Amino acid sequence: MKRIVWVFFLTLLLALGSVGPAAAITNGQLDGNRHPAVGSLGIDFPEGRGIFCSGALIAPHVFLTAAHCVLWLVPMDVSRVFVSFDAHFDPSTSPVHYGTYVIAPNAWHDFARANDLALVLLDEPVTEIQPVALPDENLFDELGPRGLRNEKFTAVGYGSTGRMIGGGKPAFQYDDTRRYSVSSFDALNNNWLHLSMNAALGDGGTCYGDSGGPNFLGAGESETNIIAGITVTGDVPCMATNVIYRVDTPSAREFLGRFVNLP
Repeated sequence: MKRIVWVFFLTLLLALGSVGPAAAITNGQLDGNRHPAVGSLGIDFPEGRGIFCSGALIAPHVFLTAAHCVLWLVPMDVSRVFVSFDAHFDPSTSPVHYGTYVIAPNAWHDFARANDLALVLLDEPVTEIQPVALPDENLFDELGPRGLRNEKFTAVGYGSTGRMIGGGKPAFQYDDTRRYSVSSFDALNNNWLHLSMNAALGDGGTCYGDSGGPNFLGAGESETNIIAGITVTGDVPCMATNVIYRVDTPSAREFLGRFVNLP
């Protein structure tokens, strides 16, 4: 089911005008209970439950993910999704929390300014997990490229661990397990942060299936509970760049502020 679902999903993403793959965790480590508020996003497919993106709990009843993770469901008239916070998602045994998604206005209308944000409004609040935090408004504009130059970011998600090469056509590997990796700062844009995934520099990153997953400010002992942005795209082989959509901008905060209290 996994390969069928992903071929279908990626085809739909291309039809929606995605310019690159939403980048799974590459060159990373098993997460275990390190980031309990990071969850997987899925639906009940005819063949059974399946997950296809990542995200994070930002309030007891609100789960943040990427708009392109759910835009493909709109023409199918599917509005109900689920999230699971199990470190390893098992369709038979993992507890799930159902909800309805809400997409940011004008998502993908203009890719250069795309509001690639969506929320899942959960039917019941998740009270046993502490939500992650959102950044102050315009935090990264105030820091600027110089202030971010030595900053590290921790990406978390359930996506592919990378390409398997040898024995046939290269294929991306999935095991529905939460992982994390550390990236360094590369560039700052009005709506995005570009992060390095260059393994030669000691960086990890993201790949297919990590879309919507959070990228926390800091790493290791300096890691914070603050989300810098969510994974939205990257390079095709998942080896060079993780592009994250900032959640400190006025446009992002205008959407998020309708549903959660902002710092």
